[in-house]
Amino acid sequence: MSDNIHHKSDTHLHHTKSSRLSDFPTFQLSETPKAKGYAFPAEWAKHEATWLSWPHKEASWPGKIDTIYEPYCLFIKAVAKGEKVRINVKDEEMKAFAISQLEKVRADLNQIEFYFNETNDAWCRDHGPAFVLKGNEKAVVDWGYNAWGDKYPPYDLDDVVPTKIAKHFNLPLFTPDIVMEGGSVEFNGAGTILTSEACLLNENRNPHLTKEQIETYLMEFYGASQILWVGDGIVGDDTDGHIDDITRFVNEDTVLTVVESNPLDENYLLLKENLERLKEMTLLDGRKLNIIELPMPSPVIYEDTRLPASYANFYIANAAVVVPTFRDVNDKIALDIIQKAFPDREVIGIDSTDIIWGLGSFHCLSQQEPAV
Repeated sequence: MSDNIHHKSDTHLHHTKSSRLSDFPTFQLSETPKAKGYAFPAEWAKHEATWLSWPHKEASWPGKIDTIYEPYCLFIKAVAKGEKVRINVKDEEMKAFAISQLEKVRADLNQIEFYFNETNDAWCRDHGPAFVLKGNEKAVVDWGYNAWGDKYPPYDLDDVVPTKIAKHFNLPLFTPDIVMEGGSVEFNGAGTILTSEACLLNENRNPHLTKEQIETYLMEFYGASQILWVGDGIVGDDTDGHIDDITRFVNEDTVLTVVESNPLDENYLLLKENLERLKEMTLLDGRKLNIIELPMPSPVIYEDTRLPASYANFYIANAAVVVPTFRDVNDKIALDIIQKAFPDREVIGIDSTDIIWGLGSFHCLSQQEPAV
């Protein structure tokens, strides 16, 4: 998501503290969020706020960072119509710059709050707090974060953001001792998590854990009862296959999933295989998934790099669903399909052609805080 994929740093794998199979589990089953009655709500459940980390790392958008602030602020403006937007900034100087950019698009500054939590980068979906609920009680899960397999050090500031936020709001804190990113997991709000093998089983995350052990962590710390797996992620995705570029729940039993119509495209076969897997899946109550197919945009290429452009990287806010668009013939088709899936929300397309140079879009940049 930064130092783009064509000039990545050398990889030195960051292992979590427990690095042997015999160490599993590193938690007390009686002390997990699930045991205590917490669960991670679906994204369409009512939010108190949306968390963001203000973009400042030029290496994430080499030569282009100045061009992303307008679409980024339009995103904030759309979200702020229905909820608070809470933005992590380094200092007063960054806050003043952010306000100047937000004023240009006439965002409602009364809905926007700033918190002095310095970050390495902007991808709050992955380094931000995972909020879990139990009735009207809220807690934070602070997963380990290693910048998608130690691809873009340093990430020490990002790694501690959830703990800082939990302490600021005096919320209970859970710290599973493994690496996990918010963009790698998708929730139906009824006990099911959807994820990808390419990402979570990658040896650059938790090489000491088996697939079954990773499932245990997911279920115990997100309060779920079932893990469903697709295979690979889209071409150009430096996260090793985050689910939020592929398949998204829109209600308890319905998913939107991207498909590629061109048999010669690199994404064609892997997305076809994922679709076949989805067709075989059943939920906890035995229901099959309702599957809505979403087109892919034409390849978005910049400086000879195929970027991970996908309409699936939309963000579900209280008052809107914000969808990345790519100046493509499929933009309107995708917006219409997503609008039908969310009849109670306005679907807003925002040009993400410059933002995607950072290898992520609106969902990658945001993390919801549920209302209680």
